[in-house]
Amino acid sequence: MRRRSWFAVVVALLLAAVSARADESLRIVPIVSSDTVLISLELSDAYSDEIRQAISSGLRTTFTYDIELRMVVPGWVDRTIATTAVTTTDRYDNLTRRHALSRLIDGRAADSLVTEDDAVVQRWLTTLSRVALCNTSKLDQARDYYVRITARAKPRGTSLLGWATAIVGQAKFTFIP
Repeated sequence: MRRRSWFAVVVALLLAAVSARADESLRIVPIVSSDTVLISLELSDAYSDEIRQAISSGLRTTFTYDIELRMVVPGWVDRTIATTAVTTTDRYDNLTRRHALSRLIDGRAADSLVTEDDAVVQRWLTTLSRVALCNTSKLDQARDYYVRITARAKPRGTSLLGWATAIVGQAKFTFIP
């Protein structure tokens, strides 16, 4: 019994360390314009040596961002207002030394680019700018909301923080028209 409790404490500490690290590396900025909620994010530590090696080997590399807008409901389960999935992909061609980059939003093609610049590839995979999440007509005035983002990288052999499989972060805001 003593061995189990010690193991549970160690696991809890490791999970807390991963959560703290995830909060540091995922920066989320919710922007409420006159009629749309926009999301910008940066995943600062994700473009690791493992990711670079996977890309240079020719493996298709994909970052997936699952974005949820939730309303805080005190004493109950928070209500999901809107969700969207953004997938950024790099297909590196070893012969031409070019990266074919693509971005899908909810499964629909949003943008594409071909480049030889590694800095452009890093920005493309780890940064999203002004992604439309929902119309402000779905929001209640003076309620508290938060955006929750789960980020994952493929191929599975690589990870965003060395040994974690996903990064989860959130940012709170209040809607005041």
